[in-house]
Amino acid sequence: MKIRPEQLAGQLKKGLAPLYIISGDEPLLVLEASDLVRKHAREAGCSERIVMTVEKGFDWNSLAQESGGMSLFAEKRLLELRLPSGKPGDAGGKALRAFAEAPATDDVLLIVAGKIDTKSQQTKWYKTVEAAGVALPIWPMAVAELPGWINQRMKAAKLRPTRDAAQVLAERVEGNLLACAQEIDKLFLIHGAAEIDAEMIVDAVANSARFDIFGLVDSALSGNGERVARMMTGLKGEGVEPILVLWALAREIRTLASMSFEVSRGTSPDQVMRSHRVWDKRKPLIKRGLRRSPRQWWYLLYRAGQIDRMIKGQATGNVWDELLELSLMLSGVRLHPGVKQAR
Repeated sequence: MKIRPEQLAGQLKKGLAPLYIISGDEPLLVLEASDLVRKHAREAGCSERIVMTVEKGFDWNSLAQESGGMSLFAEKRLLELRLPSGKPGDAGGKALRAFAEAPATDDVLLIVAGKIDTKSQQTKWYKTVEAAGVALPIWPMAVAELPGWINQRMKAAKLRPTRDAAQVLAERVEGNLLACAQEIDKLFLIHGAAEIDAEMIVDAVANSARFDIFGLVDSALSGNGERVARMMTGLKGEGVEPILVLWALAREIRTLASMSFEVSRGTSPDQVMRSHRVWDKRKPLIKRGLRRSPRQWWYLLYRAGQIDRMIKGQATGNVWDELLELSLMLSGVRLHPGVKQAR
């Protein structure tokens, strides 16, 4: 059966399932859900834990061998299979289906996987695993959900947040749940079981925002110029090489220029996005970009070429200022009257 993260504790209280698959690209939530399964497995008598990591050359026969083996030290065992890619391949899919169809009576299998997208969740191996045990897919938390999650976590840590406290903390960590959890722990160490207001968070919380390069690109495509400027400042402050920022921006601009050209020739945006394998969650961002003409995208690519020459010392200019200007133009901010920027 498939459950949500908040349902896991209740399910475990009813008894251990023979098989769990926890997947996602939100490290903190995956880690905490996995730890909860491990804790209940120990309490249920699984005193031995065997960890297998699926890497290049992994022998899937080892899963069958472990599940069919006897332990010299424990009657029940926790078999933990780590699948970072979220894709077991043909051999792995068959091995997982075989285990799910005839699970070991004395063992519990915990699969900790990377992101398994919606399409992959329709495969035979995943469906069989889901039917035989518990499937817990973990998706990145939406920005609107973060304050509520922070509020609950602060209360669980015996803190009493005011109405604005969770919102301020959400703004400071910008989706980095691990950093957020660390900041909440730090607040408890500083103040104990006290009421926490916005000013206390501003004073105590370091700026742990996740100023990653791909996040910058998505923020620009969403039209959030203010956040783009803040993230660019963060990237510069963290010592990120300008060439990496330019690479990410130019790559997106080049792709959108090509896609925009296809749309201008009569192909529908949905068809273009399918042919370019755009992820579902990024489709609104890309569709927004496709409202611009190919000419506008080629101009942005020309500007990226100028910045590349600056980085290589072949032209003069402030590279970080130019990167910020390019990012703002990507977000739809009109900086040059001669170039119409679609919003």
